[in-house]
Amino acid sequence: MSTPSDSSHTTLFDDLKLAAQLPGAPSAAGALPGCSSGMVLRALWLVHAVLGSGLLFVSRGLTHWVSLLSQAATVAVPATLGWLVTVCAARPLMARLPGWGQAVGVSAIGGVAALLAWVPMNRLGLSGDLDTTWLAPFMTGGLLAWLLLLSERWRYRARLPAATAARLADLQTRIRPHFLFNTLNTAIALVQVDPRRAEEVLEDLAELFRAALGAMDEATTLKDEVALSRRYLDIEQLRFGSRLRLTWDLDPQADDARLPPLVLQPLIENAVRHGVEPSDRGGQIEIRTRRRRDRVLISVTNTVPLDAARRPGHGIGLASVRERLRLMHDLDCDFRSGLIEDGRWRVSLGVPV
Repeated sequence: MSTPSDSSHTTLFDDLKLAAQLPGAPSAAGALPGCSSGMVLRALWLVHAVLGSGLLFVSRGLTHWVSLLSQAATVAVPATLGWLVTVCAARPLMARLPGWGQAVGVSAIGGVAALLAWVPMNRLGLSGDLDTTWLAPFMTGGLLAWLLLLSERWRYRARLPAATAARLADLQTRIRPHFLFNTLNTAIALVQVDPRRAEEVLEDLAELFRAALGAMDEATTLKDEVALSRRYLDIEQLRFGSRLRLTWDLDPQADDARLPPLVLQPLIENAVRHGVEPSDRGGQIEIRTRRRRDRVLISVTNTVPLDAARRPGHGIGLASVRERLRLMHDLDCDFRSGLIEDGRWRVSLGVPV
């Protein structure tokens, strides 16, 4: 994709008010532990931290402690994963419960998982000389599950200002007066010679601004993002003509991938602004999508003018896309940008199906 991302100096008070309502921000509903890789890593880290701390009381030294922890992990990891799978399966049901009901349900499942793990741990002698009843592991597991639920709610609430800031930054990059004026001038010029085409240009512009001003749902699909990007490129094609050369390489099996709204179009816009507009000869843009098992890969590649180093951007658009992908998919998403072997610029991202 383009050289460092686009920039904008438009900051309207109305935009600030819109930002709090923009799609992509978390809803007010309570958060439950999810099934993402980020949640799995956080759960395993917490369980091992607590388990390692507890084993310090029964170990006879560092070597003994490492041995005990490795043995305990063979039981604790399946128990933790079992708890996550159970909570994930019961998520639709527990989502209907009030906050306290969710806490009780998640804690109870955690307690049972810890109790089932304690039996083999006790037989392995990991409890040392401690005379522990079944109540201790049950309460400990329940407490850990409750802490994980609490941490997810904290993370969920912390996303509110982050999501708002990311959406505001994206909105600022979308409201570009030059693009608006150029499009309107193009439509005016077409009114006399091709009224039908002028109407299509205005319809495309209206659709782009509807999306930019937050009229879309909290999540969209890759298919919808491609359709919106085509509208944008239809407008820019009238402006640049043969200077804008496009290659679409789309995999229909990737169409259903979930994305935050306005992810693909900003990447293509950056490619136009930094790869096509600065060059008298124009440039080539390639948009490619692929499905690889349970992941969808998306890339936007553009040629780079020789003087591109003199026209650096501020990275607002790329940072906004990266942040909103992280908010939606946590650690399950990939985002990379930079020059590739043949001197072109590429932005690539991967999301789970």
